[in-house]
Amino acid sequence: MTMHIPSSWSAIPLQPLRGTRILSLALNLPGPAALLRCAAMGAQCTKLEPLAPQGHASADPMHSYCPPAYEQLHAGMRCLQADLKSADGQEQLHAELAQTQVLLTSFRPGALRKLGLDWETLQERYPQLSMVRIFGATGASADTPGHDLTYQAEAGLLPTGQMPSSLLADMTGALLASEAVLQTQMHRLRCGAGALLDVGLFEAAQWLAQPLHWGMSAPQGVVGGAHAGYRTYPCRDGMVAVAALETHFAGRLCAAAGLPAVGDVATMQQAATHEAISSFLLARSMAELQEIAVQQDIPLHVIPAAAH
Repeated sequence: MTMHIPSSWSAIPLQPLRGTRILSLALNLPGPAALLRCAAMGAQCTKLEPLAPQGHASADPMHSYCPPAYEQLHAGMRCLQADLKSADGQEQLHAELAQTQVLLTSFRPGALRKLGLDWETLQERYPQLSMVRIFGATGASADTPGHDLTYQAEAGLLPTGQMPSSLLADMTGALLASEAVLQTQMHRLRCGAGALLDVGLFEAAQWLAQPLHWGMSAPQGVVGGAHAGYRTYPCRDGMVAVAALETHFAGRLCAAAGLPAVGDVATMQQAATHEAISSFLLARSMAELQEIAVQQDIPLHVIPAAAH
């Protein structure tokens, strides 16, 4: 299993979080993914997990349901274990908090209060500490249980009830959480005090669903299949994803398919245009289409049979 880390952040030269100490209590995917991004930005990251059950290395559920993901997300991380309901665990927690700039959590509000980690208590004891709380949803729904699948469904991202191809709410929530960490540190530099920010996974899914709700990616939308230059098509030995949306790209695609090199939106939504482009692509192999795309500067990506 290989984790694909975008080059745009795998070696960030600015290191904006260098010198920032982050303590994470967040389990499952969003918290560790956010912590990984913060570490890539130079932060000193520690994760404090519950005590592992006997015979297990970690109490994080992800360690059980996807060990390779857990290992890659935590590689190089400082990981500790403690029972936060015990006196010893609380002592260990507060020893860490005393030298921490940002606390990252994924507990629901009720659990945070029971552990003495409500914002008011923390502010009184550590006025310069910032806190980023990852919830299923913010506001009144923060105590409602859920997971990525339910958040995507509620946001309208599963219109046919199909299982999603990725954990979009979790991963977007991780992005928002790492952004929130940066925001708190900018606030601390400007005001000299800690800040509280909440990240909702449902709100993350809602953000991703905006193009759908605008009608852009709905089936009748321009980027939902109505535009002949922005679709997936079968070809002779697989599938291709074509993204010739702009007029100049769409015109080149039309010309390659033997049509007039006209790429306006109205032309690209005509049934005849769809049929001609579909026939052109179906008659050619992935290799041929890749070569045409390079030669004609057309945005196209082949999808081998094993990938669909």
